[in-house]
Amino acid sequence: MPNGAELFNQLSDAVVNMDEEAVIQLSNEVVEKGYDAYQAIDKGLANGMERAGELFEEQEYFVPELIICADAMYAGLNILKPHIKLSEDGVKSTVVIGVIEGDTHDIGKNLVKIMLETAGFNVIDLGRDVPPDVFADSAVENNADVIAISTLMTTTMRKMAEVIEILKERGLREKFKVIVGGGPISQGFADRIGADGYSPNASDAVRLLRKLLS
Repeated sequence: MPNGAELFNQLSDAVVNMDEEAVIQLSNEVVEKGYDAYQAIDKGLANGMERAGELFEEQEYFVPELIICADAMYAGLNILKPHIKLSEDGVKSTVVIGVIEGDTHDIGKNLVKIMLETAGFNVIDLGRDVPPDVFADSAVENNADVIAISTLMTTTMRKMAEVIEILKERGLREKFKVIVGGGPISQGFADRIGADGYSPNASDAVRLLRKLLS
């Protein structure tokens, strides 16, 4: 298989199957054979975690399974991350990222953070359960270009809109690009709250930001 595509598929399957031992073995194989570590994370580990997330939404997997999948994914990340060729092109843009207040699910946010750092962005991680005003404050303090907000819960989606309202109230809306993502989020929702973009997954977030900032 060219460029390790078969290995990446196996990595994805190993994450979904909660097989940490296989993830470690396959990740080491990626490194030994000189395949692209970023692609292995994107098409392997991240893809597997996204598939596990879909199974969670379909109630085939529950929180314990999701945690074991995440443990397997992080075991692979520990091996692959040191071998990523970081992008050095141009001035680094700064992204403030976090999970909105009321939600503590941060696996997806962590994946987006890793992908953005790998792509050369400077990422300020606010963590999870972050109040709307903290997004705005941090963006100003860090002279950010982008605010990235995620949630996995429908009950906290309205808080994303509050971030944009706070920026408008402070006369800062034009200063920052605001993107949203997470399980229940859609392009339609992003449009309704006035966000600049929506990303369904970690690798699309990189493409979206490059487009918004170009």
